[in-house]
Amino acid sequence: MQTTHNVETKTLEKRKAHISYLFLILCLILLGFLISVYNTITSDRRVPSHHTTIKDRSLRGTIYSKDGYILSDSEKTYKAIVRNESIKPEKKELFIKLFSIYSGISEKEIKKSFIDKKGRIKKRNVVISKNIDTRSAMQLKSLAYKLRKLGVFRATKNRRGMRVLYGLDIIENGEIRRFPKKDLFTPIIGYVAKVEEDNYIRPVGKKGLEQYYNEHITSKKNGYIKGKRDVLSSLIHDKNSKTVERVDGLDLHLNVSLAFQRPLEFMIDKMRKKIDAQEIIIGVMESKTGKVLGLASTSRFNPAHFKQKEVSSTNPKFTEYPYEAGSVLKPISLAIALDHHRLTPKTVFNTHNGRFKIGKRRWISDDDKFASLNATDIIVHSSNIGISQISWLLNGQEFREGLLKFGVAKPSGVDLQRDLPGSLKSRHILEHQMHRANTSYGYGMMVTFAQLFKAYSAFNNNGLAMTPALVNYLQDKEGNQYRLPPKLPNSQAINKKTAQQIHNILLEVVKRGTGVKAQYDGLEVGGKTGTAHITEKGKYVRKYHSSFYGFANDKFGHKYTIGVLVIKAKKYHKYFASQSAVPTFRKALDILVEQQYLTPTPTLSIETLFENSSHSKIEKKKIKRKKNHYKKHKSPNQLFQSL
Repeated sequence: MQTTHNVETKTLEKRKAHISYLFLILCLILLGFLISVYNTITSDRRVPSHHTTIKDRSLRGTIYSKDGYILSDSEKTYKAIVRNESIKPEKKELFIKLFSIYSGISEKEIKKSFIDKKGRIKKRNVVISKNIDTRSAMQLKSLAYKLRKLGVFRATKNRRGMRVLYGLDIIENGEIRRFPKKDLFTPIIGYVAKVEEDNYIRPVGKKGLEQYYNEHITSKKNGYIKGKRDVLSSLIHDKNSKTVERVDGLDLHLNVSLAFQRPLEFMIDKMRKKIDAQEIIIGVMESKTGKVLGLASTSRFNPAHFKQKEVSSTNPKFTEYPYEAGSVLKPISLAIALDHHRLTPKTVFNTHNGRFKIGKRRWISDDDKFASLNATDIIVHSSNIGISQISWLLNGQEFREGLLKFGVAKPSGVDLQRDLPGSLKSRHILEHQMHRANTSYGYGMMVTFAQLFKAYSAFNNNGLAMTPALVNYLQDKEGNQYRLPPKLPNSQAINKKTAQQIHNILLEVVKRGTGVKAQYDGLEVGGKTGTAHITEKGKYVRKYHSSFYGFANDKFGHKYTIGVLVIKAKKYHKYFASQSAVPTFRKALDILVEQQYLTPTPTLSIETLFENSSHSKIEKKKIKRKKNHYKKHKSPNQLFQSL
């Protein structure tokens, strides 16, 4: 009896165990099912959606010349993708022929895209082109629709075994920067490099305006369109579709016009060949405002594609090329002394017949030999001996601070990215007479073209040195304009009286000094020449920087500061500034007059004034004596006023 009971108990326990086991299995199956349902609900199942989103990526801003020409802009690029096996074999030739017609790509190149490097036919996605422009992309999108209608494509199995009908896809893949004027406006425009973000290529500024204003002209916000799609996956535009407008980068509007820049560049190109120079740089700006009318170099390149040998041309020498200034620094040295009331333009100095000894071994020499010169003629005849003695009227600190006020050894503030400061000796070193003398005539210190360009504007603008500005304003797509403050402010280098004194002295340089070839009848022209040896490996060699910085004004209030720098002119005697930089300056005046930036005042000859006068014989004798006097010392206009 007990044995039977034990058997029944064991049997019951086995049944319970079996039931528990089955129940556990059922629970696990149910849990797996629930997890599967959850994953199906929450995961991307690649089930065709009834909705679609079209991205509208923003673009980099455009750079415009003052006269409205596009110098640099962006457009979107697209790539064309097709699945090889989705094209019906009997219609592949039709596909290739139509794609070639719509894209402009040769049939031969299209066929190549279907074959890999090993010569085998590609089975899956084929990228026919990665650089399709916007116009071609629109045409190819139209073609994709027509190809479906023509039955060119067939359904194929994807990796999950589902049969899917693939077609021709035109996908936005990046943004390309265009430079329609090629090398014009370079190197100030700069260039761009390509960076990839989320499989999308964007341009980023490198050098010039493209880099300096990169933050402002970079695209701001992408847009998109969301809505229902039709059976061909095209978006349906209706009241339920949602559009978010893209925000492009700001546009740059320059102070420089194409109409002025182009002839300026062509002119210096001809001059460079004529004198066989390595490079010529020229700048023209409004003396009152600092607005740059033209800034040109003979060392240019095409920003869209340039060669390795042209890489050095991408560096704007206006701000990135420090050099010893030479004699163009002399008016600045004199201005500092005049501003400290240590002399007048008529103060006379012993110039020792062109050779002056300092200490036991040091000599200062002049090209022209004079026993003595006043301060004005020291500049007119470019006397090293004279300007050295003028610098000695100041102590090292006064002289150094004066140069700093003019912007020497400081960035110029022009809106180019790499604005080098140059170099200037310390106050302690400048206390030494020899070092102060060397610096006073532009040796033993380094400046850039932009620094001297800015400094000389003070002599034509009541002592205020204006920061050169290439860009006038930035503008958004709604037409709102924005002006950024200059990186460095304008500088009151000297007082108004001193500026006028130097202004008058620079006029004398052009009237009877080294700048006579810059004369232009009916215009007020002044400036200073400089011819400085170049150092190589720490030694001065027979290579030169020739320069001429000055101004040109008319009687209608138009005032312009102009600078010319000639690097390594090789033709015999053309390295002298009077034979290279000054004629270049003079040709720039021709362009300014031709384009009516300057209007010369007609002048009457002395002979015409005398012949047409209706005076008595006694009065005519007086006029004749006056004529002879004015012919030697004054201008025809002054004679006319005296009559």
